[in-house]
Amino acid sequence: MSSPRERAIKPTDLRGILRYVPMFRDHIFVIAVDGAVVGHENFVNLVTDIAVLRSLSIKVVLVHGIGHQLGELIREHHVKAADIQGEGPTDAPTMSLAREAAALVSQTILENLSQAGLRCAITNAVRATRVGVIRGKDHLFTGKVEKVDTALLTSMLNQDILPLVTPIVCDREGQSLRVNSDHLAAELAVALRASKLIYLTPYTGLTVNGEVKVNLPEDELATLLKDKKLGLEPRLRSKAMHAAFALDEGVPRAHILDGRVFGGLLIEIFDKVGLGTMVHANDYDRIRLAKKKDTQALYNLAKHGARSDALIARSRQQIDQSISDFIVYEIDDSIIGCAALRKYTDQSHIMEVGAVYVQPFYHGRGVGKKLVEYIKRKAKQAGAKKLIALTTQTQGFFTGACDFEEGSLADLPAQRRRELKNSGRGSRVLTFSLKRFIENPR
Repeated sequence: MSSPRERAIKPTDLRGILRYVPMFRDHIFVIAVDGAVVGHENFVNLVTDIAVLRSLSIKVVLVHGIGHQLGELIREHHVKAADIQGEGPTDAPTMSLAREAAALVSQTILENLSQAGLRCAITNAVRATRVGVIRGKDHLFTGKVEKVDTALLTSMLNQDILPLVTPIVCDREGQSLRVNSDHLAAELAVALRASKLIYLTPYTGLTVNGEVKVNLPEDELATLLKDKKLGLEPRLRSKAMHAAFALDEGVPRAHILDGRVFGGLLIEIFDKVGLGTMVHANDYDRIRLAKKKDTQALYNLAKHGARSDALIARSRQQIDQSISDFIVYEIDDSIIGCAALRKYTDQSHIMEVGAVYVQPFYHGRGVGKKLVEYIKRKAKQAGAKKLIALTTQTQGFFTGACDFEEGSLADLPAQRRRELKNSGRGSRVLTFSLKRFIENPR
């Protein structure tokens, strides 16, 4: 059996690629290429992969790094560098060589894109500001993104021009600053509402304890990054941290993969298994844990649900007190759906999904199912064996869309049986065995 590194897209795989054309048409992918990948012999093939994406009406914004080339220039000029990656301080000598490295890398990329017949242009659509003093250390010419001119970038993309963004970015006064390319790509992906943020690196993916993580939910990535003993390679940690930021700000998927592998970019996007690490935001959509600030929005949803007797009426105070139980589905910063996961002290192996509600305008779009699937994953991670649901009106949804089965009062913890009897609602009891739940984000 061939390894991921040995796999390549075959002509017979084209049918599989064509399935994705409607899914990705006119979507924006922000692709960040490490300087080491630009300098690798496979870069010409990588440009061909980008040309394939463009032929499928996928809009690409390209960001490049310069760490590899800057390191070579520093050794050549015998300069003691303040920082190579653009994360620490950048002094004047390092800044001068960084500008030279950026020019060399940009020109190499432009030449390859031109040979592939792609229209492209270096742009000043990003404005930077100085990082300043951090913990008493002046970062000098190191910058961070202050503003992204989305109108300019969108105009370029609509004219079939591929924007090339370098890590040398000007501030308000026109002063050049060195910006970390991982940070730059993440900020661009967020500002452009990209569907994918892709880091092409000289690494196979995000490796944890010797194993490449293939599919990684956003919350699991956050947990990994908190582990100080994990020992992630610093360059991978940087990409993982910025990927987590992008997902938290609404980018559905981020990928970290080896850009030196022939056909690797297409494999990662169009193959079910992929090549490197894909971090996904809760089944690819904007599902997140509720926060205190969401109390009013959840109260409004609960009020609408209670009017049709789809939900039990809840006061604002009740929601506020149980806010940690809720998850929300968010579109354009508006909460359009919610669900809750309840635990029981008397039977820890049983949990309950409740308060599932989606605004009527969004019915029929799979939002409710995704909320319940997310709850299933959270319950299984918490060690539950069975998930229960009580409903008066949505039995068809739970049994048809979410694979629940008809249950009985005997399936309920004693505490829940008493509550149901006292409510007088006569709710149907439905159950789902979490042994049957297998998550496959790809």
